[in-house]
Amino acid sequence: MAWVDGLRAQMSAQQACAALAVPRSWYYRARRSKNEPANAQPPARPSPAHALSEAEKQTVRQTLNSSRFQDQTPRTVYATLLDEGTYLCHWRTMYRILDEHDEVHERRAVRERAKPSRPQLVARGINQVWSWDITRLRGTGRGIYYYLYVMLDVFSRFVVGWMLADRENQALGTHFVATTCAQHAIAAEQLTIHSDRGNPMRAGTMTELLTELGVAQSFARPRTPNDNPYSEAHFKTMKYRPSYPECFDDRDAAHEWAKQFFPWYNHDHYHVALGLMTPAMVHHGQVKEVQTQRQRVLDAAYAATPHRFPSGRPRAAGPASEVWINAPSDEELAFSAPATPADKPGAQMVSRVGSAALDIGEHMASVDDGQGAIVSVKSTPSESSTLSHFA
Repeated sequence: MAWVDGLRAQMSAQQACAALAVPRSWYYRARRSKNEPANAQPPARPSPAHALSEAEKQTVRQTLNSSRFQDQTPRTVYATLLDEGTYLCHWRTMYRILDEHDEVHERRAVRERAKPSRPQLVARGINQVWSWDITRLRGTGRGIYYYLYVMLDVFSRFVVGWMLADRENQALGTHFVATTCAQHAIAAEQLTIHSDRGNPMRAGTMTELLTELGVAQSFARPRTPNDNPYSEAHFKTMKYRPSYPECFDDRDAAHEWAKQFFPWYNHDHYHVALGLMTPAMVHHGQVKEVQTQRQRVLDAAYAATPHRFPSGRPRAAGPASEVWINAPSDEELAFSAPATPADKPGAQMVSRVGSAALDIGEHMASVDDGQGAIVSVKSTPSESSTLSHFA
């Protein structure tokens, strides 16, 4: 200990311990007094002789936070001052001075990226808000997939159209949307079509088509699948069916399976969110008739065994009167715009509508899909796709 203490007058403790082959940890433990607590703070480190004084530090901080340099990084300030013949300290020291006052943050005037707005759509009837997406069906070989395009009515969950194709591209997506709108006689300013941000959805041809048709276009936020919940839930229902295979032998096999699935989904699948009604019942306006029939059955059961209904007379459930994509919170409702008038039902969304409705057959007479095939709405779809609709 005495030897190390003697050498410390000329060198640091690390150098003294290294010269005497003494571990530093042993030296520091030996220096600690028995009466000194184990968690005692070490003595303050002496300030180096070349360190900046408090007045100099204050000058550096005032310079960095001045109106001239407040939005510039210490490196930029350091270089600027050097060019002007002034040296205060190294830019690393500037960072340390700012860190002492918790001021090491973004200083530059950086343009903030605009965050995509959260889509908010409401449907109070059929053919007001549609949601569509594309999913892949696995083939037998590696990298072989068949692409299933599905258009869903948000209010009734009814599949208004589907198409099976060998690929996913803009022309097929435009062909699918145009034919589905024509099949259901969609009028201008009647419908909003919601989707994610896939290439077929954001294609320029799709935007032009929907604008001329008077159909509003809505997109989910990037990497936010919850913004397109109805299509995602539908695909889960489809792929969790017991009959859904691990893979399809060919496109014809996939098409045959889809021809069996979609009628079942529309007409036989009792949807929990629809009050255990099928999408076809809601889409074709059979809700009141079905509810009345179910209520008669429940009333008869209640009259026969009222003790089995402790909560009182049961009531037949039904679908909601309005269906939202991202329903507003209570705070948003307090500052929201007035509701859509009853005589003008539809989605609460601004629509980019053209001056006149477009004749779909004229617009889509021939569309080049980029691979040499021609997709025609007026004729049978090309061999690369199979398009089906439900009325």
